[in-house]
Amino acid sequence: MKQNNIKELSIQVNLNGLSFCILNRTSNTIEFLNHIAFKNKLTPFDALNRLKTELSSNTVFSDEFDAVTVIHQNELSTLVPKDLYDENHKADYLKFNAKILKTDYITHDEIVVNDGVNIYIPYVNINNYIFETFGEFVYKHSSTLLIDTVLQNKKTKDAPEIYINVNTSTIEVLVVNKGQLQLFNAFEYHSKEDFIYYILFVFEQLKLDAETAKIYLSGNIEKDDELYGVVYTYIRHVEIITVDFSYKLSEAIKNEKLHRHFLILNSF
Repeated sequence: MKQNNIKELSIQVNLNGLSFCILNRTSNTIEFLNHIAFKNKLTPFDALNRLKTELSSNTVFSDEFDAVTVIHQNELSTLVPKDLYDENHKADYLKFNAKILKTDYITHDEIVVNDGVNIYIPYVNINNYIFETFGEFVYKHSSTLLIDTVLQNKKTKDAPEIYINVNTSTIEVLVVNKGQLQLFNAFEYHSKEDFIYYILFVFEQLKLDAETAKIYLSGNIEKDDELYGVVYTYIRHVEIITVDFSYKLSEAIKNEKLHRHFLILNSF
């Protein structure tokens, strides 16, 4: 019976675009997967309007969902070891990494896999709207999801591994060495020169070897584009990440390039 299907919805919010994914738990199938890129970076207000338009205009979102997750993707986050974290100093940790206003709402995710706390500013207007529309839901920062996914799936390797999630104008860089998180940071780029500059900067800071370290790329990148090309010019081992999960894909999305949806596909 169709109405007995257990369905979960994930929504990824970035000021450069929105992503949506629906998992049917009953049939273990990803039924819907879509990314909408904005021409320009929007304000949180305009991003909300685009989200409202999308949710109201597509009938797939009128289903009953047993769980809803919102992923906030922005540069307004910082990691703190759990032992050093003090709830009363959220703003103090964050102000070194991001411009924050007195009115900003600051929250945190716990990252159990490495005893970390991720402090960040969510899009409160988006959260309020999702609550009005769907009721109770879970939200987290994209970097929480990225770190958790990579560390949960890690076999301890001798050579350092660098995971780079590529967005329209930012990259999220995560370095794992011997199974431990060595670095996480986000950088803004506007050209392929910026792009490789930050990657080589990370290599230099951590004294990584371009001959032995491995780079795994996810997100808005393809093997035949200039960003991949410039990385491959400087680093010997570069590959597009393989998205590894047990879900089936519906016919409509069989041909999707899954590495482009790496974050949202790992949100269930």
